[in-house]
Amino acid sequence: MQLGYIGTGTMGNPMAKALIEAGHTVTVHDLRRESATNLCEMGANWADSPRELAAASEVVFTSLPGPVEADQVLTDPDSGILAGLKRGGVWIDTTTNSPTVIHRLADICQQRGIEMLDSPVSGRIPNMTMMVGGDPAVFEKHRPVLETMGKDVIYVGETASGCTAKLVTQYLGYSNFVAGVEGMLIGAKAGLDMDILAKLIPISASASGVMNRSLEVLLDGTFASNGTLDIVAKDLHLACQLARDVQAPSRIGDIVDDVLQRAQAQGWGQEGYPIVAKVLEQMAGADIRSKSKA
Repeated sequence: MQLGYIGTGTMGNPMAKALIEAGHTVTVHDLRRESATNLCEMGANWADSPRELAAASEVVFTSLPGPVEADQVLTDPDSGILAGLKRGGVWIDTTTNSPTVIHRLADICQQRGIEMLDSPVSGRIPNMTMMVGGDPAVFEKHRPVLETMGKDVIYVGETASGCTAKLVTQYLGYSNFVAGVEGMLIGAKAGLDMDILAKLIPISASASGVMNRSLEVLLDGTFASNGTLDIVAKDLHLACQLARDVQAPSRIGDIVDDVLQRAQAQGWGQEGYPIVAKVLEQMAGADIRSKSKA
């Protein structure tokens, strides 16, 4: 297929690479051309704008920072995807987006004769999960190309269902993480050995995927992660907005949202998301470091 991929950063680059390796003709675009160098060396074509890329593509994928960027890249009248994508083309957005924005953009696409799927992702290739919303017939038609990137490609429901599912899973994972850090601080102030507690967390009721992946960097104080604080804060904020939109309680999420924003205010936005633990450590007057790292 003739595919386009816009946004070749941390998430988009390996996804576009998988499409090339599967034998598709891929055109790429990013604000930072150097982020696509490896893809062009593999045979991808470069486009100077989303419009140029869309004109050369049957299906356009986007992996962008958030709703504002997705809206602009799609609808800009001079350089956007819709200015170049032919009637009958498809836009698949892998951005963690706002369901409200997705509904609006899907309506615009429909008016132009463009099909649309929202397909945010979780994890990394080769173990990536794709949560897909949209017309089930469009999903089935494009399932094979999605399966070149995702290990688990799951159809969630109609338009914006993919984004909704992603926001709910982010809400669960990172609310659990912040609660886990608070729990560790309770243990630290009560005199527990953090190394022993860290052994107990994955094999007890406190087990959480995000928490389990983060234990080592919490204990050593590096707070390193592939996911930045800014990305997680954006997702939690969207999840809390979704809760308000559907009139669901989000008291825990609102607290987590506040803590994440406090960490951003410290200037840590581009650090790994586990750095939010420092805000809670400051509140507690304690830390959750390993004795061997002290």
